Amino acid sequence: MIQDLHSHTYYSFCGKDKPEAIVEAAIAGGIEVFGISDHNYGVGYGRLDMLTAPDSGRFHNTYERTLTRYFDHIDLIRQKYRDKIEVKRGIEICTLHDGTSFRAHSLPDETDISFFDYCLIENLDSSISVTGGDIFAYAKRCGTPVVGIAHTDLFGHIRARGEDPYAYFSRMAEQNIFWEMNVSYDSIHNYRVHGYMLDFFADEAKQEIVRKSGARVSIGFDGHRVEDYLPERVKEYNDKLTALGILKPFE
Repeated sequence: MIQDLHSHTYYSFCGKDKPEAIVEAAIAGGIEVFGISDHNYGVGYGRLDMLTAPDSGRFHNTYERTLTRYFDHIDLIRQKYRDKIEVKRGIEICTLHDGTSFRAHSLPDETDISFFDYCLIENLDSSISVTGGDIFAYAKRCGTPVVGIAHTDLFGHIRARGEDPYAYFSRMAEQNIFWEMNVSYDSIHNYRVHGYMLDFFADEAKQEIVRKSGARVSIGFDGHRVEDYLPERVKEYNDKLTALGILKPFE
């Protein structure tokens, strides 16, 4: 199964394209399962001026309605292309909150996202993450059937917490939490390649821990511009996971 569970549309402030455009690029590239996962704050606030307003908290009463409209739109896209590709309805959750500059980025406490197919959690290893580094508690708060960890050197995070990697990944498997291998190589990320991803595919010991634990690993291009999309790169790393005997989400 060739999948890409990390992509952005014009719903994200950093995205540009209509959902149809990125789905059609995925179809043309031979992707079989494609997740659209726009940023929670881009969807929730809708406009950049609302996000950055000094009193942005007053817009929280519209947050769930905008999330629902986004979900409904992606669901229409899912139905439109269902004979050509399987579209998953996702959302990427920023967890940064320092009380000032990031006050509006994290998900409001009362906001329900449980109706999405999955969510991606970013900033897990940040000192100002509202998760406190605890993915298991935050995954329960999100309530989606499947939860992913994005942009994270997870082995480094586990080591910093003084936990056992095999036990940690086993717990992830039990709670339907997957780890994303971000394979982005595009203009919006200045063609930077994630070191943790390269390290994982070069380290047989880490691969064995994940494989034995039963934890699932996803591939995500994290696309923001359809002209930058590299489906062959996505397929290459999907094939690497398959060759390693590591399961992916939704398989």
